[in-house]
Amino acid sequence: MNKDKINVLIVDDSALVRQTLTDILKTDNQIGRIETAHDPYIAVEKLREFIPDVIILDIEMPRMDGLTFLRKLMSQHPIPVVICSSLAGKNTEEYWRALEYGAVEIIEKPKTALKVFFEESKILLLDAVKAAANVNVKKYTGIKKIEPKFTADVIEEKKKKKPQLTTTDKVVLVGASTGGTEALRVLLEGFPVDAPGIVIVQHMPENFTKSFAERLNSVCQITVKEAEDGELITPGKALIAKGNKHLLVKISGARYYVELKDGPLVNRHRPSVDVLFRSGANSVGKNAIAVILTGMGDDGAKGMLELKETGAYTIAQDEETSVVFGMPKEAIKLGAVNKILPLQKISSFIMELIKSGW
Repeated sequence: MNKDKINVLIVDDSALVRQTLTDILKTDNQIGRIETAHDPYIAVEKLREFIPDVIILDIEMPRMDGLTFLRKLMSQHPIPVVICSSLAGKNTEEYWRALEYGAVEIIEKPKTALKVFFEESKILLLDAVKAAANVNVKKYTGIKKIEPKFTADVIEEKKKKKPQLTTTDKVVLVGASTGGTEALRVLLEGFPVDAPGIVIVQHMPENFTKSFAERLNSVCQITVKEAEDGELITPGKALIAKGNKHLLVKISGARYYVELKDGPLVNRHRPSVDVLFRSGANSVGKNAIAVILTGMGDDGAKGMLELKETGAYTIAQDEETSVVFGMPKEAIKLGAVNKILPLQKISSFIMELIKSGW
């Protein structure tokens, strides 16, 4: 077994899906050994002699469903799991149970064979497997896309001058990816009702952002909702980017609002943290507080540097509390971060920062 490569076990009752996923994985030289099992019982037998770096798991299977297997696996022998299921796009209860039981990523099962499989979906699967392989599942409790790696320039050009502000209202801009669903819950639960307006990009498929926002809204003091085009950013409310749409912050007079935009994937993501942060640098400047949370890759690092250069205050989640210390690490390496904090302290720090008159 090649320890320098990612070894994968596919558990799915469909022979066509097993073969399609195997063919996709074989196109990437970072993937090593690939084994398959048509149900969880066969998977258990495979695991006696083959310990993969990542398991790709279906939900609907005979003899034992995928969620039962996931729960047993995580309690006995934690291994990063990517759920790949036709339920992922429509059954949000199954989605949330998978996250609760410890799934690292959830993606929709390919609906066609490899020859007509969209390139974005192919790369989504590969990105999900690579992200999962980097996760420390022992501290993972909660939940990628895609084309040439465009920068934020394809969505919004960088302004050469700092924004001319007609308001002192603060706006909190947040970016997160792998591990971000749980990190955002912790962050948002810490904000009081008088918190400043919050705008969030979490790398997440479009079918999940609305239910994700609703779930957070049920446990937070502030209002949490999926962002709508043209919606005002107001105190005590957090707006989460709609999956598959870029989210930008704009200013009109003395009021901030959000804009949803189509466009290419930026840093292989849509929505992209860099796009949000670029728009913040253009429109919010020194009134912004930017936070970059757990996640694989470097999306948000350059945008955070642009924000810092306009006078915004920038915060990165620390390595100890990050599921994947990728995005925060890249921002720190660029010199884009004013403060590095444990996840549990970020919201209270922001409120103290605002009260201090910053």
